[in-house]
Amino acid sequence: MAFSTGNSGGPMAEINVTPLVDVMLVLLIIFMITTPLMQHKIAVELPEAKLDKAGTDMPPVPPVTLTIKEDGSVFWNDEPITKSARESELSVTAQRVPQPQVNVRGDKTTKYQLLKEYVDLAQHQGMRKVGFVATKEH
Repeated sequence: MAFSTGNSGGPMAEINVTPLVDVMLVLLIIFMITTPLMQHKIAVELPEAKLDKAGTDMPPVPPVTLTIKEDGSVFWNDEPITKSARESELSVTAQRVPQPQVNVRGDKTTKYQLLKEYVDLAQHQGMRKVGFVATKEH
């Protein structure tokens, strides 16, 4: 805090910048010391990524929707499907290139065990992208 020795008797309106300069010099010295330590000691030539241009020409594949109702009825893209046709549809879909995503939809009251069976079946048939569809909370 700066005090005036003049006749006015009040404090000076000037800011003492000496502590600020001291802190800045200490920070400068710390950064000068630590910056060389942050460099990597072992030089490695990293590989360059080459993007596959052939894959970008294909249009995106629409997802497959697997709907499961509370009573156990199952729909494949909004069409009813039998138990024997489910496995064959999933295995045929798993062989497609690029492989579409399987979106599993279920009623609020559908048991999770039933949903889990179909997710496991899809993964067992070779589907890599299986997800759940839900609505946002209001």
